[in-house]
Order: sequence, then C-alpha cells, then structure tokens
Amino acid sequence: MSRIGRLPITVPAGVEVKVDGSVINVKGTKGELSHTVASPIEVTLDESTLTVTRPNDERASRSLHGLTRTLIANMIEGVTKGYEKKLEIVGTGYRVQAKGTDLEFALGFSHPVNVSAPEGITFTVEGPTKLSVAGISKQQVGEVAANIRKLRKPDPYKGKGVRYAGEVIRRKVGKAGK
Repeated sequence: MSRIGRLPITVPAGVEVKVDGSVINVKGTKGELSHTVASPIEVTLDESTLTVTRPNDERASRSLHGLTRTLIANMIEGVTKGYEKKLEIVGTGYRVQAKGTDLEFALGFSHPVNVSAPEGITFTVEGPTKLSVAGISKQQVGEVAANIRKLRKPDPYKGKGVRYAGEVIRRKVGKAGK
C-alpha cells in the first residue's frame, strides 16, 4: 500500500470540494482549481475528508495512487494559502523592474527582457535584485519561476545570473586555479 496515497486529506473550513466522477473541483478563498483523476484511481468525499483508493496492485495504479493524493492536497493548500517562489538576481548591472503586471529584466544582454504574467500568477518586486512569483497552482508557480531562472542561469564560475532564494551554486575554479 502506498504510504502517501493511503493518508486521508482533511478539508479545512472555508474550502468547498466537489467530486464529480473523475473531476475534482476545489474552491477556496484564493480561487478555484480543478483536476481530472486518472482512470483506475477513485476519490471519495466523506464529510470533511477525502480518501484516494486504487482498485488493484498493478504498477500503473500504484504509481498513480500517491501522485493523485499529493496533487489533490496541493490543490487544497493552494486555494487556502497559495504558493510563492522567491528569486534573486546576482551580477553587476543585473536588475528587475515591474512594468504594470509584467517584469522587465536587465541581464547583460543588448536589450531588456520582458516577461508577462500568465493568468493566475502575480509578480512582486521587492528590490532591484529580488522578486517573487505567487499563485494558487503549485505547478504553474514552479514553471513560471523556472522559466524566469532559465533567462540567465547562474554561472558556475562567477555565480552571476537568476537563482532561487537560498539556492547554493557550486562554483568552479577558473584557469588560474591549477
């Protein structure tokens, strides 16, 4: 039995969960999310607890069991608390500015790089080298943050670039470090 999949999910007060066949809708104070559950997995709602069950011990259903439970738990946490990823910019002349809901980066290229906010994502600029990406979908927040980091990955020699807050960059020794 899956150690994660067998754990029940408690639905906090103020969160409305609807299970309609294989579609699960979660509505909370921050917004609304929906997810379609893969075919062999079943989700049942009993008062304020959700349980995820699988019909057999085949490899496919075992792998989907814990995944489905975690995705539903992340949806519930997203509509109550939300998710946030913080990013830092390191490098001389590297900075970020807010232009309405979009961001404008100066990352050492010949031109500024503009990033527009997808629906459901908000950017906050805390300084010229610090920003955060927030939203209710954990997957979407992580993907947008990864795409911003991909604009200028941290350099292994000098450490310049866009990195997650608290990320440790393994530095390499240059030519002179023999």
